[in-house]
Amino acid sequence: MDVLLPALGNVMAPMALLTLLLGTLAGMTIGALPGLSSTMGVALCIPITFSMPPELALILLGAVYVSSVYGGSVTAILLRTPGTDASIATALDGYPLAEAGRGGEALGMATLGSLFGGLFSVIVLIAIAPPLSTVALAFGPQEYTVLAIFGLVTIVGVASDRPLKGVLSAAVGLVLATVGLDAFTGVQRFTFGQSELFEGVPLLPVLIGLFSVSQAFNLCVPAGGGVLTSKEQKLKGRGLPLWHDIRRSLRTMLRSSVIGSVVGILPGAGTSIASFISYNEARRHSSTPERFGKGELEGVAASESANNAVTGGTLIPTLTLGIPGNAVTAVFVGGLTIHGLIPGPSLFTHHAETTYTLILSLLFANVLFAVLGLWLCRYLVVVTKVPGAVLGPMILVFSVIGTYALRNAVFDVWLAVAFGVVGYFMERWRYPAAPLVIALILGPILEVNFRRSMQIAHWDLTTFFTRPLSLTLCLLVVLAVAYPLWIQWRRRKLQR
Repeated sequence: MDVLLPALGNVMAPMALLTLLLGTLAGMTIGALPGLSSTMGVALCIPITFSMPPELALILLGAVYVSSVYGGSVTAILLRTPGTDASIATALDGYPLAEAGRGGEALGMATLGSLFGGLFSVIVLIAIAPPLSTVALAFGPQEYTVLAIFGLVTIVGVASDRPLKGVLSAAVGLVLATVGLDAFTGVQRFTFGQSELFEGVPLLPVLIGLFSVSQAFNLCVPAGGGVLTSKEQKLKGRGLPLWHDIRRSLRTMLRSSVIGSVVGILPGAGTSIASFISYNEARRHSSTPERFGKGELEGVAASESANNAVTGGTLIPTLTLGIPGNAVTAVFVGGLTIHGLIPGPSLFTHHAETTYTLILSLLFANVLFAVLGLWLCRYLVVVTKVPGAVLGPMILVFSVIGTYALRNAVFDVWLAVAFGVVGYFMERWRYPAAPLVIALILGPILEVNFRRSMQIAHWDLTTFFTRPLSLTLCLLVVLAVAYPLWIQWRRRKLQR
């Protein structure tokens, strides 16, 4: 309490509250705009913090971080263009709900799920940061290999209505993940002499192309005419889900928040993995799994609770051990060092007041973006009134700006356009794009850690079963594969 009370006073100061409000609004805007990621938002704000006191600087960066993850759900639900990769799973059920005239309910559930997951992760960060961070240290290459396989297995679960097409899409993603310089030998692989591909196929142009540019092309098709076909009728709806829907989603929110916090603690796992694992688990435990992907509020709650729970989880190894949990916290470390704050035990001793100011500001930021989101939900549905012929070019412009801003490379813009064409035809031929993106993210993690494991074990595959953590993860993979097969077998037996 000697530290928390002064930290609370820092957060409640007028200038701190103003900084928190501006950071939250900026983060929501950045997250909602296709192509502008949380990483980019935090990175753009770091130069602004140069002349600010450390407390205000961390409040601004923290507010932008948590609210930008939530902001991606707005366009994911209304326009099927996820602002960040964290909201890809949200679009699977959010957009069908918007098409059915329930966009306000979907946004309301996304807001409540984000609030639940965000608050849960902050409580975890305050209460058990040091002991949980030691678990991440116990993860070696064997554990990361099996974790990546577990993530790939969930892809088939997400695309279970078209499993073969989901597997093929994931296979393409794994092939694309091999592009670039070999991490062990330095040999070029499938770069075709393009220096822009030396570090691999950049994720952001692929993400923007498959989910934003393809949607822009789709909106510009003459047969479209808008995001929704019957605007006046479908704009009528609730701004919040019914209490019955909220109550039945509470267990899903809790489960997803736990998954998101645990995944966030593991360095490199990321929000997209957490959201898809949670989405798959929500469907597995649902009494109506066939409704997922067609407009299920519980699916929105699962995805948003998980990806917002990751925000607090990623800061646990970042603040206590100096190990960034993802790209955003890697940028966050830069913001800390600029102000003379070195991640590690000293943050909780010599700079404890500043550190807890940051943690409490995350708590306030989660509540603030929820209040703003619930207040704006009904008005955000008005976005669907914009004709497709106008909205499509607008999305395309933002997508091009966001893609070019990443590396200032025209090559990335053309790459996004190319994947936009691919995404357009994938949607028409009913090939899911999400497995491709997730496989592209997990591919390098799987390859590097598998080869490292084999070098350590001299190509003895039993190394994955001799370590307790990796053996536990292997059992989870088996369960993740066996459970859906058992459910299908049981349904066929009952149908007979």
